[in-house]
Amino acid sequence: MKIRPLLASLIMGVSSAYALQPPNVPGLLPTEIARPLLEQDPRVAAARAGLEVARQEASILDKSPYEWTAKALGQRRSLDTGPRYREWNVGIERTIRLPGKGSADRNIGKATIDESKAQYGEALHESARELVSLWLDWLAAERGRELAASNLVAVQENLKAVDKRTRAGDASRLDLNFANAELAEQKRMDNDARTQASAAWARLSARFPGINRQSVLMPSPLLITEDETLWRDRIIAENDELKVAQTQLRIAQAQADRARADRVPDPTFGVFTASEVGGRERISGVTISIPLPGGLRDSRSSKALAAVEVARNAVDLKKRELETEIATALVTARGTYESLQIANEGALAMQENAKLVQRAYSLGEGDLQTLLLARRQVTAAMNSALLAQTNALKAYYGLLIDAHFVWGLEHD
Repeated sequence: MKIRPLLASLIMGVSSAYALQPPNVPGLLPTEIARPLLEQDPRVAAARAGLEVARQEASILDKSPYEWTAKALGQRRSLDTGPRYREWNVGIERTIRLPGKGSADRNIGKATIDESKAQYGEALHESARELVSLWLDWLAAERGRELAASNLVAVQENLKAVDKRTRAGDASRLDLNFANAELAEQKRMDNDARTQASAAWARLSARFPGINRQSVLMPSPLLITEDETLWRDRIIAENDELKVAQTQLRIAQAQADRARADRVPDPTFGVFTASEVGGRERISGVTISIPLPGGLRDSRSSKALAAVEVARNAVDLKKRELETEIATALVTARGTYESLQIANEGALAMQENAKLVQRAYSLGEGDLQTLLLARRQVTAAMNSALLAQTNALKAYYGLLIDAHFVWGLEHD
């Protein structure tokens, strides 16, 4: 048994064991719904068309930029003491692209295609982020509408209790006025919530036409438990912005190779035939011409080399920016998850407190101001929990999209 192949297989096995595995994605739009929406997005369609442009550009670069040139010359020769003769000269010539230049042009073409593929992937990534953000905003607005409707029912029940105690002489007319004012305020909040839900759907359906309005439960995020290094490695490996910068570096390097090779001019070869002295003389020959290079070619080569350094530094900068964004996203995902747990605990406590206050008031053991305050605290706590859930979901789904774990983004 050979030791090296076995060792290599063991290393690959260990590496794959520690690779980040696709997590379970709760409540997200199914791929069969989301993917067509992304593919039809104008940003993605434009990037897809750009990929075809890049393929055509690569095809152009693969071919020589030179063509055959035909030449024809007609003349009349006159002698002072003799006859006149008709003469002609025809030929064909072509400039030959040197092999090193052709190889550099093909490398430019390949890198250009890879750049367009990365730009297509980045367009999908950005559209996916926008889709999930608008979709979550709509779900949150719908949940807010439901909360407002539930609170409106609770306030109406409060008004009935106050009215009952007022009729029994156990509450003042002022309490009844306070309860009516609270009902009017809750009606306004209910109307605002319905308006926000309609506006959120209008934004989502206008940006991504064709999406179905399906009533779904607001999903819950999962806690990020994996090591940060695994997430960083995965996101960096899948990041299309970084791939664009890297392919631009490859293009700059290939262009520098092309400029370096272009310091030697391309020669032009040709053949010709001529007839002189009325056809009495026949001439055939070949021609070769080579431009004499000057300082301009050296300057262009130096400029291309400087552009390589610019592109290399752009790649390094993009890596640093990406690592910063990943670290921030991971901290945000974990922090918003903890905030959600705290907000949910607070909301449950406020709901229990409101039930106790409501019961006490119904039994004549509490005052109206305490009841109204309890209801307001419940409303605020439920809205805070909803906001925390929305933020946590955006952070969690954002990481999944960046890592290309959803909607088939890993295949692009």
